[in-house]
Amino acid sequence: MNYITSVIISFYNKIDVLKLVLSGFERQSEVNFEIVIADDGSSEPAVRELKQIMEGSPLSISHIWHQDQGWQKNAILNKAIVAARSDYIIIIDGDCIPHRHFIKEHVQAKDHHLVLTGRRVLLSKRVSESLTPERVRRGYLEHILLPWMVLERLTGKGAFVENALYFRWTWIRKILNKKDRGLLGSNFSLHKEDLLAVNGFDERYQAPYVGEDTDLEFRLRLHGFAFRHLKHLAIQYHFHHQRLALNESNYTLLDDNKKRGIGYTPFGINKQPI
Repeated sequence: MNYITSVIISFYNKIDVLKLVLSGFERQSEVNFEIVIADDGSSEPAVRELKQIMEGSPLSISHIWHQDQGWQKNAILNKAIVAARSDYIIIIDGDCIPHRHFIKEHVQAKDHHLVLTGRRVLLSKRVSESLTPERVRRGYLEHILLPWMVLERLTGKGAFVENALYFRWTWIRKILNKKDRGLLGSNFSLHKEDLLAVNGFDERYQAPYVGEDTDLEFRLRLHGFAFRHLKHLAIQYHFHHQRLALNESNYTLLDDNKKRGIGYTPFGINKQPI
């Protein structure tokens, strides 16, 4: 089957949260897509349950797994990019639930040599714990928008709640997305050939928050790719959890890449020297 896009979801063990994410994809307004689970070494019980979900799901899902050797997200994302069957790639995290028009907004705006990047809402612990797959399928996060936004803003428990606003009017879209915003690793898309042009993700990064998106953005810009933002269009709802520790070595790698002006990383999909 020719899919209009491949959605790559990074995943590690949090199967209950992944169920919410997949429920969000079951209600997409654009239905011609596949899902590739990029599994960074989940346990045998989690993989077994995931296989059961895949068998009963109406979605087209494939599962790419490698052995758990610590945080190797960039490596498994590269494997998933190779396995993707569409020529257009959307990359998200396994704790980000998509808005109903998430895929539609990405594929409508796609173009060659163009990177699209959306934004997300950081759900509070209270709202996150209230979610079920059935509630997500019914559009619960979109339906409770206004009262939830007011409450979360007043209590200070959620963050970026204004990102939940979805605008259909073209003139508002253009105004809101004039600003140049950085790539968000949990919500971006581009053509597969454009990812391959920079050799995917740099696999030397072995901790989150910098190498998986900041480094990739730098290298894509170095290659001359344009960026367009889909704030208030390609919306995600981020499930609440504690942040992982930031490894300072990420900054050392990033600084070295910037000094060298490296666009095509020799530590990516293709391991052959250039």
